[in-house]
Amino acid sequence: MVATTMKRWIGWVGVLASAVAFAGDGAGAAPADRYARRCRPQASSRWWPASQGPKLWGTWSGWSEKDRTHANEQQSVLVSANLEGLAKAPEGVKALKLEGGHLAAAGGASLKGTVLQGMSSAGEPTEVAICEEAAADGDPQVAWYQIQAWNPISKDWENPCSPNGDHPNPRAMVLGGVWDEKGAHHDVAGKVTFACETGDLSKCVGWGYKPWMSRDGRSLADGHQACTRMARADYCGDGQTHTKERTMIEYYDTMGLNPRLTTAVKGWDPKLASFEAAWAPDGASCLARTRHGESLEAIVKECPNRFKAGKTDLGGGDHCALERADAAAPAGTLRNRINGTPTATR
Repeated sequence: MVATTMKRWIGWVGVLASAVAFAGDGAGAAPADRYARRCRPQASSRWWPASQGPKLWGTWSGWSEKDRTHANEQQSVLVSANLEGLAKAPEGVKALKLEGGHLAAAGGASLKGTVLQGMSSAGEPTEVAICEEAAADGDPQVAWYQIQAWNPISKDWENPCSPNGDHPNPRAMVLGGVWDEKGAHHDVAGKVTFACETGDLSKCVGWGYKPWMSRDGRSLADGHQACTRMARADYCGDGQTHTKERTMIEYYDTMGLNPRLTTAVKGWDPKLASFEAAWAPDGASCLARTRHGESLEAIVKECPNRFKAGKTDLGGGDHCALERADAAAPAGTLRNRINGTPTATR
């Protein structure tokens, strides 16, 4: 029971770096055999993921050595893929469909080996191959895909998902629409995002916020988007993270999906925790403290005109020191608490 509770309501917002990374022999690939080389087994390499905070997509920020060792969390080698205009597909399949949390082809054809045309955050075209598909444990609505993208530097197919100690060869799930460098979601018809299991887009689905689902007639899309802001401590809603790897938070919401913990469990004591923020799809709507000791004044300077001095009592001991200067409701969609008192941030 304790393990289940911990998994459901308390989440790690970061991931631990690992030495295992992509493979690539650097050899060139003639057009004739390019697709024939997709989905081959990959070995370990010398690259180390260099993220200093949670990732939105969970991908490499670029293919170069600098990108591998000095990652930019607002860049990605793969931010979107097209369901139509497939580069390679099963016979008779012209396009794929997104059904909930998985892709489907006409007639139930296998997707293995299918190559979709995609785009990087820099606007550069790329291709992504589906190598394996498996249903998520205990959740038939969601599928995990082992994918490879074409690396124009090494001239080979490689996993675009950056690894960590928990996931040395990460998979990806598919979500509708695209996310930009500021973390905003755009519902673009015919485009999907491969969300790696080392990123916060997929993490928030695992926390229960499935954007294609609804609860009591209320779409969970806003809950999912607010979760991505919360996981990365993106107070200003501009894509800038304010958290670190392996920071534990408790999250709860106004949708009745994840209630607040009231009793202690292993690794978490509510008596030692304090309210951090309430979250909306575009960032924090109410702020009591920062996650790692930054002053509230620093956040106000980072996003001028967003916040004003707050006094709203959200209930349950959740008080706003800052709240939105516009008409946005301070209660937000999600809230979170972290260990420690808020005095360090004033």
